[in-house]
Amino acid sequence: MSAISSQTTSAEAEEADPTVTTTTTTSTVSDRGPSDVPAVGSLPPRVALPPLVQGVGAVVDRRRTLQAMARRHGSVFTVEFPLFGRCVVVADPHLAKQLFTSSADSVRNVKPNLGRILGSGSMFALEGTDHRRRRKLLTPPLHGKRMARYEQIIVEEVERETASWPVGKRFATVEPMMRITLNAILRAVFGAEGEEFEELRRIIPPLVTTGSRMATLPDLPWVARALDPAHQFARRRETYQQTVGSLISAARSDPRLADREDILALMLQSTYDDGSTMSDTEISDELLTLLVAGHETTANTLAWAFERLQRHPQVLADLVAEVDDGGTDLRHAVILETQRSRPVIDLAGRHVVADHLDLGPWRIPKGYNILVGISLLHDDSLEFADPEKFDPARFLGVRPGQAWIPFGGGTRRCIGAAFATMEMDVVLRTVLRDFTVEPTTVRAEGWYSRGVAYAPRRGGRVTLWPRAARVS
Repeated sequence: MSAISSQTTSAEAEEADPTVTTTTTTSTVSDRGPSDVPAVGSLPPRVALPPLVQGVGAVVDRRRTLQAMARRHGSVFTVEFPLFGRCVVVADPHLAKQLFTSSADSVRNVKPNLGRILGSGSMFALEGTDHRRRRKLLTPPLHGKRMARYEQIIVEEVERETASWPVGKRFATVEPMMRITLNAILRAVFGAEGEEFEELRRIIPPLVTTGSRMATLPDLPWVARALDPAHQFARRRETYQQTVGSLISAARSDPRLADREDILALMLQSTYDDGSTMSDTEISDELLTLLVAGHETTANTLAWAFERLQRHPQVLADLVAEVDDGGTDLRHAVILETQRSRPVIDLAGRHVVADHLDLGPWRIPKGYNILVGISLLHDDSLEFADPEKFDPARFLGVRPGQAWIPFGGGTRRCIGAAFATMEMDVVLRTVLRDFTVEPTTVRAEGWYSRGVAYAPRRGGRVTLWPRAARVS
């Protein structure tokens, strides 16, 4: 480890992904091709294509472009992409962990990021001490025993949504999953109901869709105008602020605030170490962050799960039997394997702010972005045997190792990971309790970019039949 990476604070080390034993084969940079014997202190090998060609490849099909580059240059290479500029792409789990645990004095959040649309009060926009203080404040409401209290909300939303699903007719699951995850967040996180609930249900989907696309485009006025005519995004954001502002005001004056379980109420009652609290603007921005970063990614992962399961009838049959028996192990493994084989976010990154960052044998200059290739790591046969195979059994009785990073890593690992995992578990359990998923031999769906996240190209189409007798 370099001197820079060893400067990690104790708080940062606690947030980093744990190194755990797995059944897969671990590897080092030296296992991975052309980057075998680098000159110490140099940049990783550069992709020889003109920047324009690299950029076109990244826009047209980023995943395949990165896969081709990795095959040619190994697990670490230098590229030049539109929006991100000069970048180093990392597909080595040890270097990814080193990057994620590097000092905040050396690296910051990748530029640009979702902070540009979520507001200055969002954790995406915060750095250093401010980011650590906010993360410490928000971690308790999103972890631990509180998660169990939100399960019934999710069950209710699944049952409400599935009541109108077509029977025996193939349909796309992405949008239904979007509605389930959105409604669950509005109730469990915002504590929304009545008029505010309906208003947020109306404005959030287009706000999230437009916002996620804006986050991946250059920050130029003409781009925003072309993407969202007449500044609709700004108007939707203003409507959101007004609606959430009303929720915050009502919660502050609620005499039973201390008894409420929604995360908005918990935010209002949380205090920093110095006794100060979050402002209304900060709370509003963080709630929007949980929506944008949480509801779409969770919904897409669920759509991928149904897309995968129907093409693996034995896994599906075993999973249904486990649901009927009240078990959980295989379902958890299915979620982990879906996230490994179909990660909806393919990159996680940092921006070098020190004079340079020593990453393994490489020296990355100030101003570079370092992008960890999540899909590249998850597709690596050195880390996962037969990575092209959908095999939940690889995670039975085994916790994921450091090459499994669908939620990112380090102090910027997705703070809503526990909530998202619980939500996916409850949705799968409830749907499989009430419906039979019809296996199919239809060709697997490809990848479709929705801006920030990847979804099944045809929406995760599935055919369902009500089960003859609901299992309690």
